[in-house]
Amino acid sequence: MIKLTSFTVAIFFLALLVFWNNPVLAQLTRINVGYSAISGDALPAWVAKDAGIFEKNGLDVQLVFFTGGTTAVMALVSADTPIAQLAGPAVINSVLAGSDAALIVGGVTSLNYYLMGRPEIKTPEQLKGGSVAISRFGSSSDFIARYALSKVGLTPGKDVTIVQIGSTTARVDAALAGRVQATVIQPPASIIAQKRGMTILADLPKLGLVYQHTSAATTRRYIRERPDIVRRYVKSQVDAVHRIYTDKEASVRALARFIGRSVERDVLEKTWENLLSESVLPKKQYPSLEGIKTILTTELKGKPAKPEDFADSSFIRQLDQSGYIEALYKKR
Repeated sequence: MIKLTSFTVAIFFLALLVFWNNPVLAQLTRINVGYSAISGDALPAWVAKDAGIFEKNGLDVQLVFFTGGTTAVMALVSADTPIAQLAGPAVINSVLAGSDAALIVGGVTSLNYYLMGRPEIKTPEQLKGGSVAISRFGSSSDFIARYALSKVGLTPGKDVTIVQIGSTTARVDAALAGRVQATVIQPPASIIAQKRGMTILADLPKLGLVYQHTSAATTRRYIRERPDIVRRYVKSQVDAVHRIYTDKEASVRALARFIGRSVERDVLEKTWENLLSESVLPKKQYPSLEGIKTILTTELKGKPAKPEDFADSSFIRQLDQSGYIEALYKKR
């Protein structure tokens, strides 16, 4: 029989304590996470997956691609994918329709888009009498197109016709084929389009509008039932944003994995560089209440609601107040 000394027993319980408090050593929690855009806006989730950040935080994340935000929201509400990367309007519309969805991080808090015209169109004025392609009416691209046109002195519906085309690729192809004169797209599509001769007519991030764009959302029911998973996901998001700011190669590698390894490296690098701004991808990942207010007042007029009704900032606030986020960037 093995004789256990008090020292041996103490070491055993210490090891057990370390095991249970280390999510890497403990069994990973499997969870499906949805996303609905092949763009740089999804990079935090892609980096967290590709660089092992989810696993470091005890999560075995399976990223699930949805072809549209509406489908992704439905999967979120049904708990098939209890957390998803979604555009702010999709979440807000879902809540207004009666769901209990809530944004838990800020993600991208600016309109990271460009109004781009056919090669022969050099100025916004040349769009008069023409058309601009969007994905569908009521979508983020619809709002972005109307906002961009108004900022360059054109009236949507009067000076320029808004046309539903569909996916980013379809919109670019329609512009290059001459079926429309312009479209609104984001990196990497905007970078590829520019290489194909299209011109930038409006740079949305430089227009200064605060907008709650792609971010992570869950439901309030899931927050009540699985707060530890939500907490670990929020920490993974913060860790991934830090990695984006400090590790170019990890970011480019993740972009290549999820966008396609056939995409030229300079396109991937510019897509990464496009995110490196506090106005686009804030290091402290609070859901943007000002950005939600923008959506409520510009896209959803006549539907009174408070920005706080659509977000739960408690997890990111706890992480911030603990000093964790500032400590991450002091390590550089």
